[in-house]
Amino acid sequence: MVRRDPLFAVMATLFGATLGGLLAWRAFGAKRKRTPSVQRERPLPDHRTLLPKEEEVAVEEEEHEKTRAAPPACLPSPEQLLAVAPVTVSSQEEWTRLWPAMRDDLAAVPVLGLDCEWVSAMERPQAVSLLQLASCSGRCVLVRLPAFRQTQLPPDLVEVLRDPRVLKVGVGCLDDSKRLTCDYGLSLTCTVDLRLLAVEHKIMPASNGLGLKSLAADVLNISLDKSLELRCSDWEAEQLTTEQMTYAARDAQVSVALFYHLLGLGSRADPAPADRLSHAELAARCRGLVDVPFRGRGAGGERSGRLRGRLKDPSSLSPESGDQQIPDPRKNKKRKPLGVGYSPRKSPLYDNCFLHAPDGQPLCTCDKRKAKWYLDKGIGVLHSEDPFVVRLLFEPSGRPDSQEDYYLTSKENLCVVCGREDSYIRKNIVPHEYRRHFPSEMKDHNSHDILLLCTTCHAASNVQDAFLKQQLAAEFAAPQGSEGGAQATEDPGRRRARSAARALLIAGDRLPTRRRGELAALIGSFLDADTEREPDEHQLQEVANLETRILNEAYVPHGLKVVRAYAQRGWQGLMELERRWRQHFLSAMRPKHLPQFWCVHHNHLKIVRKCGEDLPIQLT
Repeated sequence: MVRRDPLFAVMATLFGATLGGLLAWRAFGAKRKRTPSVQRERPLPDHRTLLPKEEEVAVEEEEHEKTRAAPPACLPSPEQLLAVAPVTVSSQEEWTRLWPAMRDDLAAVPVLGLDCEWVSAMERPQAVSLLQLASCSGRCVLVRLPAFRQTQLPPDLVEVLRDPRVLKVGVGCLDDSKRLTCDYGLSLTCTVDLRLLAVEHKIMPASNGLGLKSLAADVLNISLDKSLELRCSDWEAEQLTTEQMTYAARDAQVSVALFYHLLGLGSRADPAPADRLSHAELAARCRGLVDVPFRGRGAGGERSGRLRGRLKDPSSLSPESGDQQIPDPRKNKKRKPLGVGYSPRKSPLYDNCFLHAPDGQPLCTCDKRKAKWYLDKGIGVLHSEDPFVVRLLFEPSGRPDSQEDYYLTSKENLCVVCGREDSYIRKNIVPHEYRRHFPSEMKDHNSHDILLLCTTCHAASNVQDAFLKQQLAAEFAAPQGSEGGAQATEDPGRRRARSAARALLIAGDRLPTRRRGELAALIGSFLDADTEREPDEHQLQEVANLETRILNEAYVPHGLKVVRAYAQRGWQGLMELERRWRQHFLSAMRPKHLPQFWCVHHNHLKIVRKCGEDLPIQLT
């Protein structure tokens, strides 16, 4: 029998209890890692419970709008956009009836094509008469703003114009927004000038025409009617004509089509159900161009002409009369520096070499290349090196009348206006478009009318020349323009018929019945056919391929027409035209460094003595 020690039993019991506790704790910890406990937290109150009852409903509607899928964006082609007939709005009821459809279009593509029309007056343009808004589907609303002068504008219209989530696109839309703010207190935000997009995406250079008509023709191959008759028509008439409505709607619809094309969106005829264009996507594509004015060349296009009003009498713009209203373009600090883009001469114009007769009489000055030509041919000998003088070995055909002759004086290589010596270019005092038609007797030895100007003064002189050309154009009914382009004129009747035929061919049955009937009547009237019957396919194709430009066989270039008018008075008339241009240069530019003996009557006595008063003039 083994006797147990009481102390040993107590220690064994304690050891077993401790070991069991450790094992149990280890098992509990492992189980806790496998199944973590969930702490019951007190739920936070819903944010709607913190709002009044009215605001709770508004928040629920807002959340519903966020979760509701926007309708798919279907981008039509430019032809489909232009085929949609516009609708005028003159009252709150008409706007309320049309707004839901516009709102659905904006939910798909938040873009509005925007343009304005107003009545042009002699002093200044009047308040905006018509506001054109076109959506992505081509739906166009023409809002007649004067109809709302006695009542408030529709709240939805005011809201959509200032909505920063809707892009307003067009040419000069920022200027339109300023006019709307000034005339009606309307606030426009999120505007994008299409000219900025064209330059940004390098669709066409900034030096090219960037008006809406030029962009539509060059980018979309669409011809817009910008005739003066329509542009300056009565936009506040009681009833707008069909031509007025089409003209106004096309500006806004083409703006939308240009926006699609310039962003590279193209046409999505069968988009996927989830395809849509959000404001964030469009704004990202237009980053840095929103609410930015266009400062490039040609800004404003047709619009700038209307803002400036009609031209004054050209005679009042002539620098010769001393009219101080003409600013000196050299002193305009806000425009691009004059002379930029001109290439100055890389070598002097005057070498101041001399030719002498066999007896030593000075004949004229010439350049070194011509002087050496006489030496190389063996018909002259070098008389001195400095100055470079060549004595002829034959009797010249003519000698100067006196030693005080323009062609005997040395001339400096500097700007005759300001005296600048480091950058100069030749200036034709009598422009080439006139002198080219002069008789040969007046074109020989004409270096008298070729002077040196620095690039800045040369550009300023060209600006001043434009005023005299404009005056000559008004005096002799000789419009300016390129000789090739002005030989053809646009026939508005043929153009309207061609546009109508193309609309019927492209849109066809998708056009409203009323609009299709109007187009068919227009084509029938052009073909002298039954206006109540719709033309057949062959007739539509024939009219759609019409040539709308008509050659003007009686066209005479501006320069030739002016020279012919002066030539009717014989040599004295042509010399008067020459004197007029020379005097214009003196009055406009006030040169301080003219060569000695330069004058406005140069060579005229010689011409009269040589040709006589009654010698027939042969224009070239």
